[in-house]
Amino acid sequence: MENYKKTKIVEKPCPLPFTDLPPDIIEMKVKDGSKIRNLMGYAIGKMELDSVRQILFTGSGKAVSKTITCVEIMKRRLKELHQITKVLFKQIEEIWEPIVPEAGLDALTVKRNIPAICILLSKDALDPQEPGYQAPGSFDLLGEGRSSSCSKRT
Repeated sequence: MENYKKTKIVEKPCPLPFTDLPPDIIEMKVKDGSKIRNLMGYAIGKMELDSVRQILFTGSGKAVSKTITCVEIMKRRLKELHQITKVLFKQIEEIWEPIVPEAGLDALTVKRNIPAICILLSKDALDPQEPGYQAPGSFDLLGEGRSSSCSKRT
């Protein structure tokens, strides 16, 4: 690959894994370079409106962890949110061109599957039988059973 340079990345469109979403749903497309502060300012402002009942966070590749962080911040700020998480793979195509076109090398197309995540948050109840469902307040269970005292070294 030392004779090639990546010239283009094409993301194949991937249908959302949720059915029955309202056409005007707010979709937060989290990218690797997105600032969490900017994403959360917009998303929390929208979800605090009575007219907005659901929000969808999506991210792929390196942005998966940032997407999860945004959702967890949202759930801590706005209690009583129902959640459904779907994990999937997105296909991308990388186009590699030869550095020296006179060398007789052909362009290469590399297809890769990258992880992606879609998380639906809703003020209204969602189907608890749906795989990936998380009830409101279920993050509080994570801390149970742990000792709250810390030992200090002297």
